[in-house]
Amino acid sequence: MSHDRHGSLSPLLKQSSGVVASHGEGAYIFDEGGDRYLDFTSGIGVLSTGHCHPHVVEAAREQVGRLVHGQYAIVKHPPILKLAEKLGGMTPGDIDSFFFSNAGTEAIEASIRLARQATGKPNIIAFRGGFHGRTMGSLSLTTSSSPIRQGIQPMMGGAIVAPYPDTYWYGWDEETTNRFCLREFDHILRTYSTPAETAAVLVEPVQGESGYVAANSGFLQGIEARCREHGLLFMVDEVQSGNGRTGRYWALEHFGVTPDVLITAKGIASGFPLSIMGASEALMAKGWLGSQGGTYGGNAVACAAALATIEVIEKEGLVANAEARGEQLRAGLERLAGKDGGIGDIRGKGLMLGTYMVDGEGGPDGERVARIVKECEKRGLLLIKCGAYGGQVVRWLPPLIVDEAQVDEALGIFEAALEATR
Repeated sequence: MSHDRHGSLSPLLKQSSGVVASHGEGAYIFDEGGDRYLDFTSGIGVLSTGHCHPHVVEAAREQVGRLVHGQYAIVKHPPILKLAEKLGGMTPGDIDSFFFSNAGTEAIEASIRLARQATGKPNIIAFRGGFHGRTMGSLSLTTSSSPIRQGIQPMMGGAIVAPYPDTYWYGWDEETTNRFCLREFDHILRTYSTPAETAAVLVEPVQGESGYVAANSGFLQGIEARCREHGLLFMVDEVQSGNGRTGRYWALEHFGVTPDVLITAKGIASGFPLSIMGASEALMAKGWLGSQGGTYGGNAVACAAALATIEVIEKEGLVANAEARGEQLRAGLERLAGKDGGIGDIRGKGLMLGTYMVDGEGGPDGERVARIVKECEKRGLLLIKCGAYGGQVVRWLPPLIVDEAQVDEALGIFEAALEATR
């Protein structure tokens, strides 16, 4: 064996910044040279309580010394039992039975399996621009941008895509957009994915990777009503939008809908890998015994971190803080939009906001976004981009513990970056 060769990260993994992170604290991350950055990425929405919240750190540290991994196909452990019990009082409708995995994509895969097994029907209807994960089942329901799918098709069969109510894209008002989207949905059910062959509908109440597009009550209530009418499972993907991110604990609370299946991950455990798929016990029991599992799912340390995260969210009022700071951030961005015609749209909910940048002709301007993000990094603010046109949307994903001064600081840096990139 040769020992004169050194390994490196795969070149296929792209970093959005040049930072090598040494440590983090609250809303800040520090590089190896000691430079401080205001982190408005939150690890793509994962660090709901910020970096290294003392209560979460202590819960994880204590659990590491007690039991790191109790494989849940072999034994149960207190953190997973306590977390399931806690979630039962937090989830909408009659959802009271939970499957735990690691990444959001795995929980989506579990929802696909459950939907097909419980209904005996093959098809899943998802929505244009949705992002549900990178494994083959969830990827087949993902249409947010080309790099995620290209070069590995064909996808899983039975994946159907319906229009999503992106009013900015269509250039219509909400009522016109909803009428179009619901009519197209009905057309799908009449033509190439009838209720007899459709197991479920899967929707993000606020789309993430495609550009932070929020749905609306009329659309989601219309989809839920059609699910009830035709016997389809109504499955809501709150991997990114859940756990207080949008100024409600669940984003679906903005829209007055109740899912049959709820999927969440990201902010639930403050950076520890954990994802959850919840349904009623009666629905869960319609799946096939042994169809759920995984080596690391429901890890004891991750579950302990999740319990601590929920405690912090509740005790520190982080859902209300997300709403208040989200309003502050949106107001600041709207003020900047009045100064810079390159800001075409500001979208999203709470602390899940997107700034859609356009060029002189009104088309998506991913090239400028790339320069804006780099200028912000130079000035000590970390942001990321998303969207199908070279990343034409700046994502705003600060931790839920962010304060008023930090939001103002970020807006000031963003304004300077806008000026530097005109």
